[in-house]
Amino acid sequence: MLFHSSLRKELARSFGATLVVLVTVVVTTVLIRTLGEASRGNFNPSDVMVVMAYTVLSDMPTLLSMCLFIAILSVLNRMFRDSEMVIWFGSGRGLTSLIKPLVRFAWPIWIVILALAFFILPWSFGRIEDYRDQYEKRGDLARIEPGQFQESSAGDRVFFIEKSTTGSSIGSNVFIATHEPTKETVTSAQSGRIDVIGTDRFLVLENGQRLEKRSDKSDLIVSFFQTYGARVGADDPSARSYVPTNSIATLALLQSPSKPNWAELSWRAGLILAAINFVLLGLATAGVNPRVGRSANLGFAFMTFVVYFNLLGLGKSWIQSGQVHFAVFLVALHGGALLMGVLLLAKRHNNWEIRFPKRFKAAPPGAAL
Repeated sequence: MLFHSSLRKELARSFGATLVVLVTVVVTTVLIRTLGEASRGNFNPSDVMVVMAYTVLSDMPTLLSMCLFIAILSVLNRMFRDSEMVIWFGSGRGLTSLIKPLVRFAWPIWIVILALAFFILPWSFGRIEDYRDQYEKRGDLARIEPGQFQESSAGDRVFFIEKSTTGSSIGSNVFIATHEPTKETVTSAQSGRIDVIGTDRFLVLENGQRLEKRSDKSDLIVSFFQTYGARVGADDPSARSYVPTNSIATLALLQSPSKPNWAELSWRAGLILAAINFVLLGLATAGVNPRVGRSANLGFAFMTFVVYFNLLGLGKSWIQSGQVHFAVFLVALHGGALLMGVLLLAKRHNNWEIRFPKRFKAAPPGAAL
């Protein structure tokens, strides 16, 4: 049908434009947040762009749902404003006849949201945690930054190098403070280099001194050296031990039911259920009121989206703490939103009116009873 085809084309243009704007805003926000985390030592600065890409990918189900809702509202509002809906209603068609073209437009987006929520989202969160874990397990030499005090991976050493040549394994003015259960040592040298002996890596210091203080003695031992080697820790190749629920595959969540796993499943299922409900809510609430501005419905869409997804996140915490059951929450939130959309659509389609009973008026004086 020509009308349905033109409607879907306009929806596609509005959806694409909205998606570009929202993705640009989210990319900028995520970039700033990721740079802040990298400056605090949570990520390798060289991995900022990769971590940002995975973070934006994990936000795509939410962005697609919001873009779908805004596109439907904006297009239908424009049709009401330009009196195109009057022609549609005059031909004997109602609001419910728009469900078919809207579903035909939305179902590919629903499939993408479903794939992102149940498969891509846990994978992207897992990759982010992998980058975070690899940076935390980096070796002592990788932690050293010229001009900064850096702690070793085990937390028992503090390194400092005043300057080093870029791409070189030689540095100058080296300082190492070591804390052990039985003694504490402070070593300083004019220069240092990295040597590999067998499978171990050593920091070889030249022209320096070493101060040693034992816990069972009050004497301070001072020694001078021309060459001194200190074994430094290498990168930890072990697998990530901490596995958050948002990085666990959906099948694994189903195979090991628990409150945190059910809470994560409620979030993933809620992403696709919310996207379905937004199509019906957008159709049921679309319209133009000449007494308010054009942005009133878009403001309503934003507030509805924020409330819906806040309830989705709140329900996740409720399920995790055991305050509500998984199935009860899904039926209450998503079933309630679906029922509200159906009732609003039926009211507008059938022109139902809510009539309140008239107040009883007092009889005038002298009136016959």
